[in-house]
Amino acid sequence: MIEEIRIRDLGVISEAVLPLGPGFTAITGETGAGKTMVVTALGLLRGERADSSAVRNGSDTAWVEGRWILAVPETITETVTDAGGLIEGDELLLGRSVSVEGRSRAVVGGRSTPVAVLGELGELLVAVHGQSDQVRLRSPAAQREALDRFAGGHFGEILGEYAHAFKRWKANAAELASITAARDARVREAEELRASISEIEALAPQPGEDEQLRALAERLTHTEDLRIATALAREALSSEVGDGADALARVDAAKRQVEKMADVDPVLAVISDTLTQLSLQLHEVTGQLSSHLANLEAEDERDLNTIQERRAELTTLMRKYGPSLEEVIALLDSGSARLFELDNDGERITELAEEVAADHALVIRGADALHELRVAAAERLSGAVTQELAALAMPDAQLFVKVTHGEDLALHGRDTVELLLRPHPGSDPRPISKSASGGELSRIMLALEVVIAGEDSVPTYVFDEVDSGVGGASAIEIGRRLARLAEKSQVIVVTHLAQVAAFATNHLRVVKDTSGDVTESSVQVLRGEAREAEMARLLSGLPDSENALAHARELIQLASGR
Repeated sequence: MIEEIRIRDLGVISEAVLPLGPGFTAITGETGAGKTMVVTALGLLRGERADSSAVRNGSDTAWVEGRWILAVPETITETVTDAGGLIEGDELLLGRSVSVEGRSRAVVGGRSTPVAVLGELGELLVAVHGQSDQVRLRSPAAQREALDRFAGGHFGEILGEYAHAFKRWKANAAELASITAARDARVREAEELRASISEIEALAPQPGEDEQLRALAERLTHTEDLRIATALAREALSSEVGDGADALARVDAAKRQVEKMADVDPVLAVISDTLTQLSLQLHEVTGQLSSHLANLEAEDERDLNTIQERRAELTTLMRKYGPSLEEVIALLDSGSARLFELDNDGERITELAEEVAADHALVIRGADALHELRVAAAERLSGAVTQELAALAMPDAQLFVKVTHGEDLALHGRDTVELLLRPHPGSDPRPISKSASGGELSRIMLALEVVIAGEDSVPTYVFDEVDSGVGGASAIEIGRRLARLAEKSQVIVVTHLAQVAAFATNHLRVVKDTSGDVTESSVQVLRGEAREAEMARLLSGLPDSENALAHARELIQLASGR
């Protein structure tokens, strides 16, 4: 249940604390005081879309925080833990901020999380019903969902298994249709891939080969200049003429002269070592030049032609399958995998066809099973809701839940569910979407929730002016049924009817203050005379009227005896 809600700078509410707690909480107040901001705050905590216009004038950000006391924390522990939040004992904090720029931030268990996490938790923790839900109740989808909730946990398990099989069936059927429809195109693709792979494998390009060949071709194009430069460099270091004018001869001559006096002069000793190293290096470089010159002399014009032909072949491959040689080589792997897939189309089509046929049969059996369970649940729901309507000042009304088994399979099965209302004996049952008034829809929706709560209750129910269009004895019965629902779950009701508020165990009033430049609202907990005065205001608009106060006390006394 929600223990407390804190609101700051939301709508006309500057700052307010709503102590809620167990049982039935009624929220009342004058028109425009901000009662609906309470529902808006709960919507934000349930992950609903944030509207920047809800931020109070003059403020940058609106903030809402809710403190939940969890009867069974384990039911949501995984969701909170995955979001990085904490449940301290049995207490969970949820928060949401909305800025005037439209930015929104969610907090779960002390940790910032995506707003979607609030949505997941909200579905488990709170069910909100407002006037828009009365409109939604007219839709076949909402009527089917109500019946499915009433059908119980076993039905939910079967529906989950059916939905899983249905999704698999649709996915495989779509893949089968795609492969079959594109078979000719896939055959052409396989032929083209096979030719491409064959062409690439025939040339067998190697990684980096194009750059290596480019460098080699560049060198071979300047072979004569390279020979001359290499030969002159070797001649300068080690002349074959033997006149002692080359670098090696001169270094060796200097080394011999220095060595003569190296024993008596430390400086010359160091120089002698340097000349020794220099001589060794010159001999090594001379050898390298000789070897390179031999290689250059072995190369001829035929080597360059061969290399240019290979480069042309690689260029053709890159132009067709590149643009880089790496991409050409990569096509061998990716193309081979794709070719394997395409060549196995026949096997895949056979496999998919078998799976689709098996899943289709499974889905049909599942839809039939769901239909039988829905029909049985519909009969029970019809009787239970009819009894509730009798207690809600509709004694002659009878609700029928009609389940029609259609031909088209869907995620929920193949049933269409329709709620029919017979307002009095002798009349024909008609769809509530066409025949029920706003007040009747309010009572039908409440009767459904009271009945469904016995099979599929949620921790907290929120009703936003569900009593709209109702008054007198009907309103009293609505209050009585809300009190009954509060015996199993927390119930929060925004109402303008004293007959409903009288049954609350916790009464909050949203108070509007227009004394300043900007209208502000706060929240008061009403007890004793303050509550009687608010009840009198709801009844007559006169909180100080003795007659109204007497009527208020009478209502409170009536409600306390149920």
